[in-house]
Amino acid sequence: MSKNFIFSSESVGEGHPDKVADTISDAVLDACLTQDKTSRVACECYVKSNIAIVGGEITTRAKLDFVQIARSAIREIGYVNDDDVFHADKVFVNTIITQQSPDIAQGVDAKAAKGKKKAEQGAGDQGLMFGYASDETPELMPAPIMFAHRLGSRLTQVRKSGKIHWLRPDAKSQVSVQYENDQPVAITNVVISTQHTADVEHRQIEEFCIEEIVKKVLPKDLLTADTLFLINPTGRFVTGGPQGDTGLTGRKIIVDSYGGYGRHGGGAFSGKDPSKVDRSAAYMGRYVAKNIVAAGLAQRAEIQFAYAIGYPDPVSVYVNTFGTAKEGVTDEAITKAVCAVFSFKPADIVKQLNLLRPIYGKTTNYGHFGKDDKDLTWEKTDKVAALKKAIK
Repeated sequence: MSKNFIFSSESVGEGHPDKVADTISDAVLDACLTQDKTSRVACECYVKSNIAIVGGEITTRAKLDFVQIARSAIREIGYVNDDDVFHADKVFVNTIITQQSPDIAQGVDAKAAKGKKKAEQGAGDQGLMFGYASDETPELMPAPIMFAHRLGSRLTQVRKSGKIHWLRPDAKSQVSVQYENDQPVAITNVVISTQHTADVEHRQIEEFCIEEIVKKVLPKDLLTADTLFLINPTGRFVTGGPQGDTGLTGRKIIVDSYGGYGRHGGGAFSGKDPSKVDRSAAYMGRYVAKNIVAAGLAQRAEIQFAYAIGYPDPVSVYVNTFGTAKEGVTDEAITKAVCAVFSFKPADIVKQLNLLRPIYGKTTNYGHFGKDDKDLTWEKTDKVAALKKAIK
């Protein structure tokens, strides 16, 4: 990639149809883990018009009311207005739930099975996972996605305060950042699309979003006289949420991770318990990459590792610092240090990050990475000293 470029990332509000589906899926997961931390959960949701379908494979001792879980999640998002077609108290919730396939279960269970290579907990599926970190923001995340998340989070905060009566739950944001010598120097444009009631003028929406959303959360030194603001650029956004579009769990994986700046292995996060490496190993990747950057070993770091279903050890581990590694330190040396400090076995990931807790509702919206929350253990930088020692 050129050192001088413009990069854009988007975020979506919790009322976006795909995020509605993600929220319900993670609410089911948290409900399972609250009662039974050994639950195996792969919950997916489909929402459209006044219907929500909750499906998947769940093996648990928990006693769940899926209808009430879905309604509570929808209510918390804010679909409670009299004119909402998709309404928390009126939506038809259908459930299609079976138990986890025994063929998959024997690969994950920490016990011997015919044809299984090792009697340890194996990966719940094959796949490749990425973790990424960069020193360009305090969160050690790429600036475009963090800025887009800030806009969406602020918009939701104001909406839920009740101070702006015309705001509705569905929303999207997008920020384009200009880089010079690989460092952010300006925001070239900001896009916000927010659902609203029919009785508000576009001019009022535009002024509110610029003054009360954009200028409240984006760095003043990066907003210039040339920054272009595109607020509800179609001119009208009254019909939104599942009434206006279909929502599916796992369809916003780039929003959930690094906004396209860091790569993504393709597996979704929401609705999956941590035996699924799509989720837990992606969190582990972020943990490793963040500690590499926090240790000063590189300005940017990306790690990739991959698994075979039912097998405990990763089949590959690869670290790339894009030429930003500390002088005298190679990517190969960092990779060796990483493998000495961290364990990538699925059972060890769950233990290291303490993942068998009902914490996943905190991850669903505005990114799974870059949040300051002690429950999100993959954001800790507690392996800095160990990495520095291992690199010598």
